[in-house]
Amino acid sequence: MYISKLFRKKSTEVILKQGGDGEHSGLNKVLSVRDLTFFGIAAIIGGGTFSAIGNACFSGGPAVVILYIMCAVACGFTAMCYAEFASRVPVSGSAYTYAYVSFGELFAWIIGWALIMEYSIGNIYIAFSWSGYFTNLLETFGIHLPEWLTINYKSAHAAFLENKVGEGLTAWQNAPMIGSLKVIFDLPAVVINLLITYLVYRGTKESKNFSNAMVYIKLAIIILVIVVGAFYVDIDNWTPFMPNGFSGVMAGVSAVFFAYIGFDAVSTLAEESKNPQRDLPKGMIYSLVICTVVFVILALVITGMVSYELLGVSDPLAEIFALKGVKWMLFIVSIAAVVAMTSVLLVFQMGQPRIWMTMSRDGLMPKKFSEIHPKYKTPSFATIVTGLVVGIPIFFTDENFVLDFTSIGTLFAFVLVCGGVLMLSPQSEAELEERATKGKFRIPYVNSKFIFPLIMIVAVILIMKYSPTFFTDILDFSDGKMATNLPMLVFLLVCIVMTFLSFTKNLSLIPLLGLVSCCYLLTGMAVSNWMWFGVWLLIGLVFYFMYGYKNSKLNK
Repeated sequence: MYISKLFRKKSTEVILKQGGDGEHSGLNKVLSVRDLTFFGIAAIIGGGTFSAIGNACFSGGPAVVILYIMCAVACGFTAMCYAEFASRVPVSGSAYTYAYVSFGELFAWIIGWALIMEYSIGNIYIAFSWSGYFTNLLETFGIHLPEWLTINYKSAHAAFLENKVGEGLTAWQNAPMIGSLKVIFDLPAVVINLLITYLVYRGTKESKNFSNAMVYIKLAIIILVIVVGAFYVDIDNWTPFMPNGFSGVMAGVSAVFFAYIGFDAVSTLAEESKNPQRDLPKGMIYSLVICTVVFVILALVITGMVSYELLGVSDPLAEIFALKGVKWMLFIVSIAAVVAMTSVLLVFQMGQPRIWMTMSRDGLMPKKFSEIHPKYKTPSFATIVTGLVVGIPIFFTDENFVLDFTSIGTLFAFVLVCGGVLMLSPQSEAELEERATKGKFRIPYVNSKFIFPLIMIVAVILIMKYSPTFFTDILDFSDGKMATNLPMLVFLLVCIVMTFLSFTKNLSLIPLLGLVSCCYLLTGMAVSNWMWFGVWLLIGLVFYFMYGYKNSKLNK
């Protein structure tokens, strides 16, 4: 009995009455298809475009475009799964709500907890990146902030221990003291978090107008970067195309996938959409397609302008124009980065409170989190807590840890969303006809019975031809290789199981490909990432069993 309660599910009818019918939400329904598409672009084009793309190109070379396309395909399948859920269950909560319908309460809690990694912790990385570009922008106007106010404590301390000449060491040496503690923190990152939290607190309409304006600006500037950069492309820089092999390309998974994080944030705005069942799917898919085209072209341009070996920096777009002596573009790039990352902060800061609001409605979090501001019509308390969750760690963490932590949590959520679609009960002909009549999105059903096994067979043949030692290497656990090979071994077992199920259960092909694609991207995560992710989930489960399990609305 106790175990069965862990997997109790919410019915779609109950969820719709909580907000999807447009009458019980309490939020302002003001967002159109264009607004949702722009929110998606605002969330996607940000830190991954102006910062993480450099490390991805450094490890993978020009072949990083392959990884961008792979991630786009995985995200495309996943976006269609999100769209299917958004059409059936048009309420805030994103993957958390979808897991509640398909897998049950325990998995819903796990997803809700993992999404904190995507939205709140992801914003910490964006805040750090924003600070770097904003500081550079101030420098162009002759305004210099002390180094101890532009770097996080952890990075400065690491620079001191390594005696590494640069901003970190200077900050450590010159920082004022309070007792025995050095005062070192990233002031611009703290300030932008406060401003964004205030804007999101004030209302969706204000946030929408601000976001749309920033999207126009950053798309115009990115097009300018591509056009100007194209004149400096030397095709010799594309040779070798894959300098570190395919393993080098896959080493950039965290950075490249981080660039795509954000399209799913659109699904948290369901209750503020005018027609969520029609508009949400379009907004997600349109934004994903636009951003993929931008990423691939941008990666080709920057790896063509300079050697990939010079791109392992935190501000690669500024770096390439500095190396080419195009100084006026440094100013433009800094403006674009500041605008782009501000919009990402805005969308993620909107997404997290709405997930907590939905969890609170279900009794899994304190009731205060579902409190709607009487004037601004926003989840006010949850918004303030989100600001604190983002702002406080800025004082004691650094960028690299946050980047890997965020990507693994998001991929995990994507896997469960794709799996959730496979578990949804089929709809009747009348329901399908109604969705078609009203323009609601529906994933086209393609029977995977023979197609998916055929894909697996072809994949095995190609691997054996071009990488004959692949399978023997995976099974080699000598010399401490178990930790490295285990993720790939688990992935192969997943493929075997899903091949069997596709043949016996006639599974839908698109969500199945989404699930397998995201599982493959997870194999690129380091062992340390998995360990931290496990610790994070363990903390979340403690919270659930201490509070959520007993207070769940399904427990009454």
